[in-house]
Amino acid sequence: MTRNLASIPHSIWPADDLRRAEKAAADSLGLTLHELMFRAGEAAFSLARDTWPDARHWLVLCGHGNNGGDGYVVARLAAAQGIRVTLLALESDKPLPEEAHDACDAWLNAGGVIHAPTISWPEDVDLIIDGLLGTGLNSAPRDEVADLIEQANKYPAPVMALDIPSGLIAQTGATPGAVIHAAHTLTFIALKPGLLTGKARDVVGKLHHHSLGLDSWLAAQPIVISRFDASQLAHWLPPRRPTSHKGDHGRLVIIGGDHGTAGAIRMTGEAALRAGAGLVRVLTRAENIAPIITARPELMVHELTPPTLEESLEWADVVVIGPGLGQQSWGQQALRKVENVRKPMLWDADALNLLAINPDKRHNRLLTPHPGEAARLLGCRVADIESDRVNAAQRLVKRYGGVVVLKGAGTVVADDDGHLGIIDAGNAGMASGGMGDVLSGIIGALLGQALTLYDAACAGCVAHGAAADKLAGSGTRGMLATDLFSTLRRVVNPDVIDVNHD
Repeated sequence: MTRNLASIPHSIWPADDLRRAEKAAADSLGLTLHELMFRAGEAAFSLARDTWPDARHWLVLCGHGNNGGDGYVVARLAAAQGIRVTLLALESDKPLPEEAHDACDAWLNAGGVIHAPTISWPEDVDLIIDGLLGTGLNSAPRDEVADLIEQANKYPAPVMALDIPSGLIAQTGATPGAVIHAAHTLTFIALKPGLLTGKARDVVGKLHHHSLGLDSWLAAQPIVISRFDASQLAHWLPPRRPTSHKGDHGRLVIIGGDHGTAGAIRMTGEAALRAGAGLVRVLTRAENIAPIITARPELMVHELTPPTLEESLEWADVVVIGPGLGQQSWGQQALRKVENVRKPMLWDADALNLLAINPDKRHNRLLTPHPGEAARLLGCRVADIESDRVNAAQRLVKRYGGVVVLKGAGTVVADDDGHLGIIDAGNAGMASGGMGDVLSGIIGALLGQALTLYDAACAGCVAHGAAADKLAGSGTRGMLATDLFSTLRRVVNPDVIDVNHD
């Protein structure tokens, strides 16, 4: 999924609030819902015409709600410009909403024809407009709608979705049944969480946004969920003072690397250095010391023993534990010592699996579970986590405190003060081993540079994803976690113009 970044806001509205917000905004600005529907249809028509200027036969699929109303407006505007339009509409015993009914009448009065959804599709369609289902969907589409969705996906023409791809749940990004695979999606008024997390990246295509002229009203509303991307890194990572020294940028201790997992702890350590940590100490198995120092001599590496752990916890500003930690007595003993530390700390990997066995609540702790670890922490199935990632992150915070980073496509960050964000960075190349270890190092480094738990989590996730995005031009298959080290330094210095790469 790509972005039309110039038009994508950084605020996200819970899907349940959208209808209320739409009416409140219209009333505040003296607009009618009819006018908003016309603006939506006009914006969609303009985008479709500009994106596919040679498409001469459009197939418009209209549902029985206001998404269908938007479709009727698009169809009428297209026909008025000489484009051939075939319009299929779902049948229902219930009347259309008032605005959609008026849009339907306008289409008919302009000479348009409404076809039954069961007709055979023409063979020369160049573009499909999806106006079947909107943001009110909360379950799998009915069979007759699912049939149209599947037919659209198989048809050899691109699909543009109005507001949201039909079948995608607006609040969660779940796809409980058939779902449109759009080439482009134009969403109206506000972003919905389901456009950015869950299965969104598989089906949204290039995402566009149009406020329908409600910008001033939207800007005055409190932000419930934030969208974070690389354009905001400069806010979190200002230029360093010329006279700063290593002690100003955090002393970080990283604990882990049981037998056979030296790579995990080494990647976390190097990621912390690349993200700007002043000093990084690694506590690990004795057998790992030489290989890690050989690969990255800037790391201070010691054997993990009770004395070195005691001294390091006193020395450090920030503690990261978990990468390669294992779940045996070696890792358990270290975690028992760390768990009562009052300094900022990050728990990842096996530290999370051990936490699931002996849960507690801490407010100075940042957790970074992937969906499998999150399921263990909440005692549920991975499918339950993925069906509502925003809710899952909030549940984790309620149970464990602090800040939670629920990793995945559309990473969700939540804290116990009610802040909630979705990370809009990263790509499929990050689906490879070691990426989580690198993220832990980045976030740990930012904690050492005086960012709050929540800001370090958000900035770290964005930097992690942005570093991977800089590599994606060469393809996503075969991307290694250590490949990010070549771009991470540029990402965490957003004030520097890189003439060689940007």
